[in-house]
Amino acid sequence: MTTAQLDAAPRGDAEHVFPLPHTPGAVSVVRRRIRSILADWNLAADIAEDVLLVVSELLTNAIVHALPPTTLRLSRSHADMDVCRAVRVEVTDRGPVTPAGLSASAVDPDEHGRGLGIVTALAARCGVDVHAGGTSRWAELPFGRS
Repeated sequence: MTTAQLDAAPRGDAEHVFPLPHTPGAVSVVRRRIRSILADWNLAADIAEDVLLVVSELLTNAIVHALPPTTLRLSRSHADMDVCRAVRVEVTDRGPVTPAGLSASAVDPDEHGRGLGIVTALAARCGVDVHAGGTSRWAELPFGRS
């Protein structure tokens, strides 16, 4: 992954889209870029850390369990009246895949399998959308009231 790929989305906008290579090293590079965006959005440090954790979990899930290509969409909602504003993290991939030679019983529960539970615990809303382009897993984390 090159820095140019991550800089393709303009800074300061309410939405950023990143096509990602299907490699484990992509997650740390993306976290650095997302941290910068969240700082530009002036999010509180605790909310920013929660968003970064959700980004990591959803990206890692896609890289380990799905088919490429993977795309990350990060957006910030606009508040209307008393509606809570939120950051939405959405990761889209080509759908589920079973890793070759790895059965569900072979996965160590102390090392794997907690990511989506973490996402669910941190998000106000989360879900999965299956569509012609693949599978999108998303989470929304509130960050304040207008």
